[in-house]
Amino acid sequence: MHALVMQLAEKLTKQNLTLVTAESCTAGGLAFALTEVPGSSNWFERGFVTYSNLSKEEMLGVKKTTLSNEGAVSEQTAREMAEGALKNSNAEISISITGVAGPDGGTAKKPVGMVWFAIAGMDKETQAFVEIFQGNRESVREQSINRALRGLLDFIK
Repeated sequence: MHALVMQLAEKLTKQNLTLVTAESCTAGGLAFALTEVPGSSNWFERGFVTYSNLSKEEMLGVKKTTLSNEGAVSEQTAREMAEGALKNSNAEISISITGVAGPDGGTAKKPVGMVWFAIAGMDKETQAFVEIFQGNRESVREQSINRALRGLLDFIK
């Protein structure tokens, strides 16, 4: 994970970009991983931990109708989280993570391990993607953070 953060830090620094995170199931784990790197204050602007639906609405502007119709673990919610994080920060790039880390909470349509991501910014169309990870709660969260880092590296290029 540290190597991915170092690569991301280098890309963000070279392009003079800052990053904001909007996390649900990882509960700030991505922000923690990012700030393990000395000098991260140069490119990490802030992080939102929006674990409850209400916090997603209040802090990120996720629509109540999105949450009631699609659920917190959905492409549309991930997109609105990423776009809301950009609007409520001074960063140029945002990433959101929302999923079912387990061990409970999964359904047939949204199993434990399902995690949605969205990345917004840089005058690009918001990109969303989903993964279904295997393992326990800790493993799902760790895999989510690693996947988020790889997604950011691909997005920035």
